[in-house]
Amino acid sequence: MSKKREIVSLVIGFAGIMVGVLCTRFLNMAMMGLPVGVRMFTFIAAYWIVAIAPVVLVIVNKEKPADLGFSKEKVGLQIILGIGLGLLMSVVLTLAPHLLGLGAYVNNGKGYLYVWQYVWEFLYCILGVGLVEEFAFRGFIYKRFKNLFGKDFLAVICSSALFGLFHIFGGSLIQIVLTGLIGALFCFFKLRIRNCSTLSLIIAHGVYDAMITVWAGVFLG
Repeated sequence: MSKKREIVSLVIGFAGIMVGVLCTRFLNMAMMGLPVGVRMFTFIAAYWIVAIAPVVLVIVNKEKPADLGFSKEKVGLQIILGIGLGLLMSVVLTLAPHLLGLGAYVNNGKGYLYVWQYVWEFLYCILGVGLVEEFAFRGFIYKRFKNLFGKDFLAVICSSALFGLFHIFGGSLIQIVLTGLIGALFCFFKLRIRNCSTLSLIIAHGVYDAMITVWAGVFLG
């Protein structure tokens, strides 16, 4: 694919992602009146809207899963790596602050009371947030920048910057910067750890996000 086409694909894809996240936020607010069981499913499905533009472009460009960092080799190991990396990130970035008395800074404010809520949180974070964001940023967008620049270093910086910007609607400037750094960490895992695929990152991302709620429940509940 030509560089001009890569740029067009990148711009359309990222614009679609940003429109998608806005649509998701409005839909989630509109669905608050639905029964809990229905809302649990629709919240996950609504988040997939974020990935519509990248999915369409991947199909139009006839890209394969391998082009986006997926692999059929050693799937079990990929899953184990994802779980391990997610837990490791959780210990360093969430548990440690709680132990140091800084838990309020890593609390997402969900305040769950029941086990089923935590189970749903893992499902939402992996099948919704992790799946969509890793496909979009460490898959689709990363690949666009890698094709444009030919260097992983620049692809890491640019895709991570856009990942931080993606969180502009729900966070402060500090949170945007920190999220961008976390995006760079995910890129590092994928580039430096053998058998760490996009699937691994989806699971790691989901586990890390879900554990934020778990630790908040343990220390602040």
